[in-house]
Amino acid sequence: MPATIVETKELLETVAVSLVAGVGITAVFSVLIFGVTRSADMAREERPLLATAAGGLAAVALLIVVGTIVLGIVVMISK
Repeated sequence: MPATIVETKELLETVAVSLVAGVGITAVFSVLIFGVTRSADMAREERPLLATAAGGLAAVALLIVVGTIVLGIVVMISK
């Protein structure tokens, strides 16, 4: 039985998960920046309802980003 130098299946799985996670986290972080910026703009224009909505969007995006980072650390530690 020949020795396996590269585990192709695991390598492709790692590449796919990395790509999805990288693009996904980047998109969510962009939403976070958008929410913070829009919230500040709306507060400056004295539109409190829209400022609160944008701030809520930023808060949800922040929770997703932090949660994903924690999940990534937990997965790395457990392997």
